[in-house]
Amino acid sequence: MTWMTWLVGMVGLLALAVPAGIRALPEPPPELLPDSPADDTPLERMLRAEGPRESYVQVGALPGLALWSALVGVVVNLAVGLRLGDHPYTWVIALLMPVLILLAVVDWRTRLLPRVVVLPVTAVLIGLTLVEWLVTRDTDVLVRTLVAMVVARSVFWVLWFIRRAGMGFGDVRLAALLGLVLGRLGWNQWLLGLYGGLVLFGIFGLTLTVVRRDRATLRKAYPFGPFMIGGTVLGVLLGGSVHLLA
Repeated sequence: MTWMTWLVGMVGLLALAVPAGIRALPEPPPELLPDSPADDTPLERMLRAEGPRESYVQVGALPGLALWSALVGVVVNLAVGLRLGDHPYTWVIALLMPVLILLAVVDWRTRLLPRVVVLPVTAVLIGLTLVEWLVTRDTDVLVRTLVAMVVARSVFWVLWFIRRAGMGFGDVRLAALLGLVLGRLGWNQWLLGLYGGLVLFGIFGLTLTVVRRDRATLRKAYPFGPFMIGGTVLGVLLGGSVHLLA
């Protein structure tokens, strides 16, 4: 491995700050109970049945969270550095990794993807995309990146609209962010990354059902964000080798 790969990997140590970042998030406002069950969505009813969510302070105080976040950040960044090499987006993905780890942890523990993180990061990446275009004047890359973002968000919006029992609108916002990242790398990465999240989620659900021997497991609400992020990592690492598009 080159010195740059090691340096990219070490950027993953920024994930040590994940617990502090989670604790700094503004707590969501208390949810008001609807006047009648008909006012509640299926997803909200399932979440209420599972009990109150953890606060961000409680999630940020989980034992060993900083160590595990840093370990994942370093390992994934090393893999990204090895896969992409001196690609212009290598550093963007490396610096983004602690944010993705934070979002995965928060969604897994609270079923929430805070917009105060997702929207500003998406805006910054759009800004970087425009700056890159001003420097390179590569209109094809600009169009592909923005179209990939819009299409990813649109696809997940349709999934959310059709089946709100299994997806929150935070997943729709996250899809735009991840679609932008994957689209910048290429259409194969984009398709594999988005589809990979669905596959990982399906494997998780089936495995849990088999282990617990209870088909009711499939009707429970599970956070989708961590699987979307996992699929994105797969898209980045394997998209250049697995050609789903001609």
